[in-house]
Amino acid sequence: MKRSEINEIMAEADAFMRSFGFVMPPFAYWTPGEFVDRKDSARAVIDGRMGWDITDYGQGKFDELGLFLFTLRNGRLSDLQKGGGMCYAEKLLISKTDQISPMHRHYLKAEDIINRGGATLAIELFGSAEDGSCDPNAGGVVMCDGIERTFAPGEVLRFAPGESVTLMPGDWHAFWGEGGDVLIGEVSTVNDDETDNWFREPLGRFAEIEEDVDPTHLLVSDYGKWLA
Repeated sequence: MKRSEINEIMAEADAFMRSFGFVMPPFAYWTPGEFVDRKDSARAVIDGRMGWDITDYGQGKFDELGLFLFTLRNGRLSDLQKGGGMCYAEKLLISKTDQISPMHRHYLKAEDIINRGGATLAIELFGSAEDGSCDPNAGGVVMCDGIERTFAPGEVLRFAPGESVTLMPGDWHAFWGEGGDVLIGEVSTVNDDETDNWFREPLGRFAEIEEDVDPTHLLVSDYGKWLA
């Protein structure tokens, strides 16, 4: 993806989130230079990989296969492992109309996926095989706003604004906006996008960036280069 495209997506996403009353935390609006100057006091942000995340999964077709994310807060794996402390994370996402976030599962993370506003959120679901891979013949059970719901293999569940689904590790899922763009909330256990995503097809989690202009704000995938 071109950096100019990423900058544009950031601006559009910020406006879309604000239209539903969501405003990003102050560090979201730091320039790269401000982030560098404040990196010593912002280790929790950097180490938790909180911030802007825009991906085309390395496929170069963001409008068809891609996702906007912003990690608002993220806990510590060590706390989760010991069973106490900051064991949670929170994100805002935007799925554009018919923009696929591809079929994947998590090894560790459990998550509530919440339609926070906009159009319909469509989620396709499969169960796991014994080895953890996606089983095309397996369904399962999820909780939808506290109500148990059984799904058939490949069934698409649809969620209007205010509705949600709880996905456990091993629940294979893909999602997209249906009939318009969707603002999505994610509340989960500790998030690690470096190691906790298993894609059904081989895909990259982060975009390759062509630096045609300067970044407006850093992506989480920029932290290693800019803030080491």
